[in-house]
Amino acid sequence: MSDEFVISEIENNISTITFGTPKSNALPGNILEKLAKTILEEGSKTKVKAILLKSAGEKSFCGGASFDELLEIKDLETSKNFFGGFAKVLNAMRTCGKIVVVRVQGKTTGGGVGIACAADYCFATENAALALTELNLGIGPFVIGPFVERKIGIAAFSAMALDADFRSAKWCEEHNIYNSVSPTIEEMDFQLEEFLKKLSGRTTEALALIKKVSWENSAHFDKLMPERIEMSARLILEDSAKENIEKIKERLRKK
Repeated sequence: MSDEFVISEIENNISTITFGTPKSNALPGNILEKLAKTILEEGSKTKVKAILLKSAGEKSFCGGASFDELLEIKDLETSKNFFGGFAKVLNAMRTCGKIVVVRVQGKTTGGGVGIACAADYCFATENAALALTELNLGIGPFVIGPFVERKIGIAAFSAMALDADFRSAKWCEEHNIYNSVSPTIEEMDFQLEEFLKKLSGRTTEALALIKKVSWENSAHFDKLMPERIEMSARLILEDSAKENIEKIKERLRKK
């Protein structure tokens, strides 16, 4: 298996989609494209009642955008395509027609927070703190913003975007991002398995209607995305953004 992958398998009417990359499961453009495509494909299958979305390993759930790829972006069109990849993943989760359950086993930043917030139901461990770190790069959480705001409200979203600090799993549970928080990965997976067993026994029609009702006030997301994508796409082209990314990469290498 490649170091960067998206795989899926179906068992008991549940499609499990797993993604993984070597650097904290940060997402490059090709993986974003494949992930969005896989979510829509699995959601279209009649035998699938729900989708479990998870990442590989036991540490970080998702480190957001790939720093290496951000540094390679030189023009606006390439930049828009990259940030559009995150929009595709989140919109696939929103529109696939199936309940999407997300498993968060560790710290999550940037676009990974968007994935957690786009979940219909989310399991996490006590170590699964979240942070919107985009401002550290010189951009902002514009593409994922509507999905985060939907869960925690505009005031809490603005605060997260401005201070770029980590929020604890307890905070995330209190603000409706996480629906279940466990002390260990083993306990989380036990609770998750029990929940998926329940979903597999529910009627497909009822689950689909719950999905529809849950997202019925989100149709305007489609109109927001092009503008939000361009916000991030333009800012990441600034020399200051590239310098910020290099500094962060250097700090990470020294840890």
